[in-house]
Amino acid sequence: MTFSKLLSNHLKWMKAALREAERALEEGEVPIGAVVVQENQIVGRGHNMVERLKDPTAHAEVIAITAACDTLSSKFLKGCTLYVTLEPCPMCAGSLILARLDRVVFGAFDEKAGAVGSLYDIPGDRRLNHVVESISGVEAETSAALLQAFFQRKRKNKID
Repeated sequence: MTFSKLLSNHLKWMKAALREAERALEEGEVPIGAVVVQENQIVGRGHNMVERLKDPTAHAEVIAITAACDTLSSKFLKGCTLYVTLEPCPMCAGSLILARLDRVVFGAFDEKAGAVGSLYDIPGDRRLNHVVESISGVEAETSAALLQAFFQRKRKNKID
C-alpha cells in the first residue's frame, strides 16, 4: 500500500472516531471517540460514557474494544487497529495489549495522562506480553480543538 493510500485510510477512520467524539460532546461527556477497524470495516465503536454510566472505566477505547470483541466473538483483536482521538491513558493502553490489537492510531497527545508516548509507552514496552504499534498525530488539531472547546465551555459554566 502506498504512503498516500495509507494516510488516506488513517484519515478516513480517524474521522469516524471524531464523529464518536462529537456524540460524546452532545451528551456532555469529554469528547473522545474511538473505532476499531478490521479489514477496512468498523467492527467496534465507542465514545466516553463516564458521566452517563457513572463508571470511571467507561472510556471510548474500552467501549470500542468491548464492542469489537462482541462483534468478532473473540477476546483478541489480532488484525485490528484502534483509532482514537486522544492518546490513551494507562488503563486504556493496557487494554490495547490485553486485546492483542495490532496498532493504535491517535490524534492529540495527552500531556497529563498519555501512555502511548507522552508520559509512558505502555504499548511499546517489550517487557510485556504483546507490543502494539502506535501512530500519532492523525487529525491532532481537530481532536485537540474539540477538547479545548469542551473544557472552555465547562469552565465558563462554572463561572456563570
